[in-house]
Amino acid sequence: MTSASERLTALTSWHHDWRGLRVAVFGLGVTGFSVADTLAELGADVLVVASRADAERAMLLEVIGAELLEQPDLSAPPARLIEFAPELVVVSPGFHWDHPLLLWAEREGVAVWGDIELAWRLRDKVTGPDGSPADWICVTGTNGKTTTVQLTATMLLAGGSRVAPCGNIGVPVLDAIRDPQGFDVLVVELSSYQLHWVNRNRGGELSPHSAACLNIADDHLDWHGSLEAYVAAKAKVYDNAQVACVYNRADLTTLRMVEEAEVVEGARAIGFGLDVPGLSDFGIVDGILCDRAFLEDRRNSAIELTTLDELAEAGLAAPHVVANILAASALARSYGVEPQVIRDVLTAFRLDAHRIELVRVEAGVNWVDDSKATNPHAADASLRADERPACRVAAGELHDAERQHRPRRDTRDHGSHDQQAGPRLAADDPVELLHVRAHGDLPQHQDEPVSRSLTQGLAAVSLPRTAAAHPRARR
Repeated sequence: MTSASERLTALTSWHHDWRGLRVAVFGLGVTGFSVADTLAELGADVLVVASRADAERAMLLEVIGAELLEQPDLSAPPARLIEFAPELVVVSPGFHWDHPLLLWAEREGVAVWGDIELAWRLRDKVTGPDGSPADWICVTGTNGKTTTVQLTATMLLAGGSRVAPCGNIGVPVLDAIRDPQGFDVLVVELSSYQLHWVNRNRGGELSPHSAACLNIADDHLDWHGSLEAYVAAKAKVYDNAQVACVYNRADLTTLRMVEEAEVVEGARAIGFGLDVPGLSDFGIVDGILCDRAFLEDRRNSAIELTTLDELAEAGLAAPHVVANILAASALARSYGVEPQVIRDVLTAFRLDAHRIELVRVEAGVNWVDDSKATNPHAADASLRADERPACRVAAGELHDAERQHRPRRDTRDHGSHDQQAGPRLAADDPVELLHVRAHGDLPQHQDEPVSRSLTQGLAAVSLPRTAAAHPRARR
């Protein structure tokens, strides 16, 4: 008789027999529901365990034939979960790795997968003309993931590929792999929570076409327990990469990740940065963004992709945005997108709302909505995007990490700038942090522009801010 472990190891295709497999799904958010829906479609017996359930999703679970166990207190395994005796647990990203239910599963010897592993095993539901499933291009990093995923997907689409951006960007990967139209490539945004659960079980190891980690800064340490654990989770993005491992030359942690990764033979390390590119790198020479990786004579030449002046016209010249563009270009080029296609895309591409978005000019002050900068690293990059005096207005709770990462005065020469975020603030650059907890806390003269943004659900506003031309690359 085949054991549960042996059966799970062998389940690596949509077309395998998943019927009757007892699966507990932890969580009923967007991801949790996509997991339950997928498994119900496969004929598995599904029990969804959640501390609270959206009424619409709860109703849909009944329609698809999955059982819901809603219990506010999940500090111990509910009796129904124990009685169900799952053979597999699929956990939503929001569940902390040491949640009591997950510790119970570990004690009981129950395998735990994340939604990403499940999607990888099932990726062959819809295949291309040659019978192959869609390739995956995976993107992670502390900041810049969504913009880089959008840029990469737009470049691939313009290059003629059928492509879907998915994952942490909003569309569950399980929804993308089940889309009947099918895709040539998925550009998958992966959070550290999702990466924590990948490549832990035989048969479910990811092998992306290409992968990128954009940067690393202290983040989500309350979830991972330490910076080392956070970095280890992020590093998994490079495991078994087939073609390109794209890393940030200005962030040595990402370089070490690539150096230590187990990849498919022939996969290349491709660096990106805001300085002159080395061999197999993307970078900037005299204001020109260059590809020195995907051409025959890369020792003596490079391919022009666009210029900083052209990016400035499109509102894309902030240093951290330029870094994202270089990373996306590297991923797109690894998939065969032509340089002219990339240039055309960058001419038309615009950042999402709430990303260094100019919303008002009043009395010579630019009010910029950069509320997507929700951690100190992102806010720091935003503040460095312009050399003029700045004040950041932040709404919501001020976390310990933010108290520890106030904008710094730095007397280093601007020539030795941070390649990811541009020049650091000089000693005489006045930067003020104004923390706003409620509308009533706002100074009267600031009430109109700031409250307008807060009513739209924003977390922070930076001012004054406009995208400035990127500093010249170091010679």
